[in-house]
Amino acid sequence: MLTFQLPIRAYENERIILSDGITLSALIWMPENAHDSPVPAILEYLPYRKRDGTSHRDALNHPYVAAHGYACVRVDMRGSGDSEGLLLGEYLQQEQDDALEILKWIASQAWCTGSIGMIGISWGGFNGLQVAVSVRQS
Repeated sequence: MLTFQLPIRAYENERIILSDGITLSALIWMPENAHDSPVPAILEYLPYRKRDGTSHRDALNHPYVAAHGYACVRVDMRGSGDSEGLLLGEYLQQEQDDALEILKWIASQAWCTGSIGMIGISWGGFNGLQVAVSVRQS
């Protein structure tokens, strides 16, 4: 049985509207008091459908991390899961541009301290590295 340090709350199907009008869907776990006491955030940005593709794994990992003082933001990529648009391929510039907009959106939320990291393996790991390079270059 998992034990949690802090009570948490999950927000399903949060909408992130990008500058081109496309809406991305996010599932966010965070400590219940994050709106009063902001926390750092961790983004996982994947095309594997948060509603079913990774839901079992997400239900274990993200609440655990949230209960230890982080907001965990799981976003379906453009054209996947509950997000709008078309997924045209892997590791495209559009994917990185969308991720940068997501990071700005997260940083602007009242529950976030502005400190944000990314996690992932395989696709999620590669896009996290690419976004890190993009942020460093800008």
